[in-house]
Amino acid sequence: MTLLSVRDLEVAFTLRHTAPWPWQTPDVVHAVNGVSFDLEKGQTLGIVGESGCGKSTLIRAIAGLVTPSEGTVTLEGQQVAYHSKADLTRLRRSVQMIFQDPVASLNPRMTVHQTLEEPIRQFFPDRSAAERKRNVKDLLDRVGIPERNANRYPHEFSGGQCQRIGIARALAAEPKLLLCDEPVSALDVSIQAQVVNLLRDLQREMGLTLVFVAHDIGIVRHISDEILVMYLGGMMEMGAGRDVVTQAAHPYTQALLSAVPVPDPDVKVIPQILTGDLPSPLNLPTGCFFRSRCIHATGACAQRPALRPVGATRAACVRAEEIARIPA
Repeated sequence: MTLLSVRDLEVAFTLRHTAPWPWQTPDVVHAVNGVSFDLEKGQTLGIVGESGCGKSTLIRAIAGLVTPSEGTVTLEGQQVAYHSKADLTRLRRSVQMIFQDPVASLNPRMTVHQTLEEPIRQFFPDRSAAERKRNVKDLLDRVGIPERNANRYPHEFSGGQCQRIGIARALAAEPKLLLCDEPVSALDVSIQAQVVNLLRDLQREMGLTLVFVAHDIGIVRHISDEILVMYLGGMMEMGAGRDVVTQAAHPYTQALLSAVPVPDPDVKVIPQILTGDLPSPLNLPTGCFFRSRCIHATGACAQRPALRPVGATRAACVRAEEIARIPA
């Protein structure tokens, strides 16, 4: 069953300060450019790419925090409306976010109990104080925080513990979809593994559907059923997690994979260094967005390629078969 469907989603921001005079045209930042995908219930979609590739903007648009310029977002067969307060309230009951900075995402003036009780009060106003207290205890048990810490404040916890509390707060609304915006990038490596394993366990126990955003494709492949690779807001490659990692067809995906450390001194991996800097979203390259940094670029890349089947995945590259050494 398809829980989330995104079609031709585009998000653009108009920079008013770049046009100080009325007759001047303000600049427009194209953050997300024509993203489409379906996510099945109980599955995890991993989204990877460099900073500035539109990953966070994409999931904020899904959550209703940013209004799309074009395209549609459909949740359980019902198109999401962004201009009605009632519709947004229902959306936020079904869709919750886990943020990158675990400490900054918690109110420093509220105890853990108050932090977890607040969404329960908002979304389930009929529950009694005793029920809310029991709910808070259950949430703390799920994320591995002892109940005796419920009256402590965020500054008394480590970063990993704060992220567990942030996960518990998201679960308090009993959502169907969890949007994880780089939830482990601010944590130590050992803590990252613990948080990823916690999310996987919660997904199995509660039947959650996840969208997991990260820079590190090495982390994403351990939790994702499907992986979407983004660059300058566009879709470069998409497919099953195992296939994207082992049979990458797009040169950008291959460059990301080559940067993943291999913990074996006998395995020599030659990283594919990307040339140049990430282009400005104010002035996107013509044709393929990646052409200005791709060592395989030719004149054929002057036309923007569509996402198409290449081997086991789908890639937006006119030379994908040749680059990936896959028979056409």
